[in-house]
Order: sequence, then structure tokens, then C-alpha cells
Amino acid sequence: MADLSTTYMGIKLKNPLILGASNLVTKPDTIKQIENAGIGAIVYRSLFEEQIQLENLQMDEDLGEYENRNAEMTNLFPGLEHGGPKEHLYNLEKLKKSVNVPVFASLNAIYEPTWVEYAKELEKTGVDGLEINLYAVPGYFEVSGQSIEDKQVQIVKAVKKAVKIPVSVKIGMFYTNPLNFIKKVDEAGADAYVLFNRFFQPDIDIENEEFHYPWELSNPKDRMFALRYAGLLYGNLDGSICASRGIYDANDVIKMILAGADAVQMVSTIYRNQPGVVSDILVDLNRWMDEKGYKSLDDFRGKFSRKNMKDPFTYQRAQYVDILMKSESIFKKYPMV
Repeated sequence: MADLSTTYMGIKLKNPLILGASNLVTKPDTIKQIENAGIGAIVYRSLFEEQIQLENLQMDEDLGEYENRNAEMTNLFPGLEHGGPKEHLYNLEKLKKSVNVPVFASLNAIYEPTWVEYAKELEKTGVDGLEINLYAVPGYFEVSGQSIEDKQVQIVKAVKKAVKIPVSVKIGMFYTNPLNFIKKVDEAGADAYVLFNRFFQPDIDIENEEFHYPWELSNPKDRMFALRYAGLLYGNLDGSICASRGIYDANDVIKMILAGADAVQMVSTIYRNQPGVVSDILVDLNRWMDEKGYKSLDDFRGKFSRKNMKDPFTYQRAQYVDILMKSESIFKKYPMV
């Protein structure tokens, strides 16, 4: 049997499969099934500064309703249904103690002081590492892309300085040059890079004429963007590379490692195919490695990266011209009427 172990953020994992941040961690029975199926590590669901601010506002409003009590009130106590960051920290620490695989916290904050404050609090729970989610939704014409990137790099530096545990950075796809930005983050001291974050986009309900945010699982083809950048980044960073989005089966995992990934994160396939899919992926990964004669992941990691490819243009747009010149193949697959 092949050795599936890998190193991620300087931490040794028994295999490259990581449960990405999601609400799956809120169900103890589900987590136990995922752990028993063989998951290599777990990312706890994200702590959102925006959510905490909203809950604090709601709490103030709830408490304010009871400032003037009277005999006709049906309830003397406000109905508080949240515990803010303390509840999150408590449940995170509880999960960490209940499993035997590395657990990483996940953080979404807004301002540098709160990034640092929450990072410190998350570290106190005993987690093995911290994943910070960098994002910026363009909302003002006068804000330049450079200023956004500079601010995010500064956040990475501040968090790294504030904690002793390793820090990974999960980013979105919307940078003019993701390679340049990731290199800056690498120089700032990040320990890993998760490619890529998936942000919910607003849609419009035309019947009710209102906005809504549809919740959808990732598409298997979503992995292709991470595949490209794993192949471009391999061999050029000090930090680890983790592919995310659209990782559904062993074939996807194998492709990511061939491109250069150290690990992968998965969520949608577990929702769709149940926790047992983790075991299936590991079995198929082992089988493929045995058939190919690979004893460890290092034997084929980065084999199809730009660094190790004979054709340096494989991951670049010039290859697109070659594809177009062979476009007649699409008519064989989809005959025109």
C-alpha cells in the first residue's frame, strides 16, 4: 500500500484530503463518520466579523426592548439565540478535543485590529493552524486594486506576527495577476495558499422582485482554475499549495497533485455523496498509485507543473491557439443539424 502522507503548513497529514470550512462540523455524528472514513484534517467553519457585528446589534435591540418592564409583559427575559464569538470558540475547542486529526480554524474579518484579535482568540482553542479568508468586493470607483492588495498583504503580516500557529491564506480568483499577489503573500510569511475561495453572488428573483443569494454546491469543473494555478505555482513558493472547489473524486485529487498541490479541500462531494466518499477516494488513490508504481505522493507531485513540463506554454494562453486550430473535433462530439 502506498504512503499517502503529505505535509501541509509544516504539519504532517496522514493523507492530502482536508474537509473544507462548512457547516458539516456542526453535526458531531457526521464529523465522526468523516473522521472514520479517513479524512486527513478538518477546517472548522469560518468565524465572520460581520456576523458578530450583526449579532451584537441584534442583542442590543433585544435588550433594549426590556428596559421598560411592566406587569402585562408575557416574558421578562430577552430571547437571545446567539453567543457571538464565545460560542464559536467553545464549539471549535470542543471539536478539536473530539477528533484525532489536525483541526484548523477559519477567519473572515474586516479591519486589521479585529483580524489580529480574533486570530489570537482562535489560537487559544488549541487548533493546529489558522486559515484566513482574504476578500474584497469592489464597491467604490476610487479604490485601486493595488491599495486592496497592499492592505491584504499587511493583514497577513499582522496575523503572522500575532500568532505562533501556521497560517494559510484562502483567496478568491479576482486578482489581475494571482501569481504576483500570492508571491507577495508568500514573502509576507504565509504558510499555505488555498486555491480558491467561492463567494456567494447575488441573484434577482423576478417574480417577487427582490435579491436573493442562492446556495449551490460547487461544480466539478470548478477545479480547473485551481489546477492551472497549482501548476504555475509549484516550485516557486515556500508555502504549501492546497487546491479547493470542485474536488469530487480520486481523479480530481490525482490531477491536483500531478499539477503540484500538497493537499486538497473538499466539501460539496461530501454533501452530495455522503461521508463514505472520503474512504472511496482514498481507496481509488491507493489503487492508482499501486498501478503506476508510485510509493508516495512526492513521487508524482508536480510532475505536470510548469516547472517540470517540457512545453513551458502548457498553462499559458498561447496553448489556446493550438486548441482552436483543432476545433473541428467539437463537431464530431456535437454534430450540427
